[in-house]
Order: sequence, then structure tokens, then C-alpha cells
Amino acid sequence: MTTMNERAEAVTPPSGALAQPDAGSGVVRGDDGLLRPTWAATDPLMRDYYDTEWGIPVRDEHGMYERISLEAFQAGLSWATILKKREAFRLAFANFDPDRVATFTEADVERLMNDVGIVRNRMKIRAAITNAQATIALRAEGGLVDFVWSFQPTETPTPVTFADVPTQSAESVALSKGLRAKGFAFVGPTTMFALMEAIGIVDTHLVDSHRRGSSGVWTSADDASGIAEFDHSGRVRLAHEGNSTAGVKLGERGHPAQERGRR
Repeated sequence: MTTMNERAEAVTPPSGALAQPDAGSGVVRGDDGLLRPTWAATDPLMRDYYDTEWGIPVRDEHGMYERISLEAFQAGLSWATILKKREAFRLAFANFDPDRVATFTEADVERLMNDVGIVRNRMKIRAAITNAQATIALRAEGGLVDFVWSFQPTETPTPVTFADVPTQSAESVALSKGLRAKGFAFVGPTTMFALMEAIGIVDTHLVDSHRRGSSGVWTSADDASGIAEFDHSGRVRLAHEGNSTAGVKLGERGHPAQERGRR
């Protein structure tokens, strides 16, 4: 989902934990033998999110609107905070149904400002409502999902360590400008790069991670029916054969500029 402050912090495994740094890389080996970045190596909630959701393509409107909303709420906070509050967010925002959220009134804003289960920020709450309305309006032009995915780059980073992961890109800047032009709010370039990471538009899994290339978007895919996607129900499913992102190959390139990593 959004910028991950945890990635900029040292994550110390609890006493007796089996997660150990893997020599020469930015990952740690868990007690299951799998390599993960430090932010996803110890906390069970973060580990499950990393293993089952982060970087899996999102192709449905509800899912995309939810990700954009949560990315906005995360700004200035840790992603762990948002994950812990996710079910409360879903309850408060009508399961992120844009048709319902678009009808929220000032009374709903006040209700949400008094909801201790979510992040109570008036500007972010108003942005979620504004973005629901913009999502509906965008249907006349092909819809939010196609619009966001139209900014997929021709290649993706190949980070070895957190320092290799950029915080934004030319495409995230363009996506930010594009969404703002369509009436969206709280969609800055850094937030949009985090969205692109979370929904598989770019693959910033560290190259030694067990999740690298797992979305099927950035690996050679002879069988498009095997590409994983994440739907709004919370299940990972297989895409239908002929998915437009199948067969996109990861090109050979240098590492991105040394910038502070996010998720």
C-alpha cells in the first residue's frame, strides 16, 4: 500500500527469532527458509501481507479504490498502522464501495472523525469521498483500473537492498498528474509509486526475495492463465489466459539511483 516507513527503520527480530540476515543482500531468512525484506520478516501481520498480497495485480474497481484510499490515509504513518486498522476502515467506508462513499455527507465526515478505529484526519476523509466521486466519473472514460494501469512502465527496478528502491518514478509523477486532472486528491507522486508497488505495476521486491517476479507481470509468462491477481474479496486468483500483462519480460538494467526505500 503506501510509503512504508518500516523500510527506513531497522527491524530487530524478537529474542530467539530465527529470521537471520542473508549475507550480501537486503533480505533475511525466516524460520520457514524463505527470504524476505526486514520489514516483512518478523511481524506476522506484515509477513502475511507481504507473502499474500503486496505486489499482486489488482484489476477490480473496488480493490483499486481501496488501495488508493488507504495509501492516502497512510501518508505520514507506518503501513503497519493502516493494516491493523484495515477492517475498521472497511466498515467505516462501506467496504470501499465508491458508489456508497460518493454519497457521504458532512454528517458522515463527522461520524468518521469520531471513529477511533480509523485514522481521523478530516482532509484525508474528505479526499476518500472526493476520490469515490472521481472514480464514478472516470467510468465514462474506461474506468479507474484501466486508467491506473495505463501508466505501467516498460521496465521495473531490480533492487538488491532497500537503498536501491526509488520513492517515485516518471510514471508515478505522470499518474499523479493524471489522477489530479480527473479530480482525485491525496495522490502525490510518492504515494502513487507506493500504489504501483502494492498493485504490481512495478516489482520492487528485492531480487533475492522469494516473492520476486511472483505477480507474473514482470517475468516471462508462457502460460498467461498462471498469472496471480488479487481481487476485492481478499483472495488471490489466477488471471484468465490472454491477460494484457502476460509475457512482459524484465529487461536487464542498472539499479535505480540510491534513494531511501519505502515498503
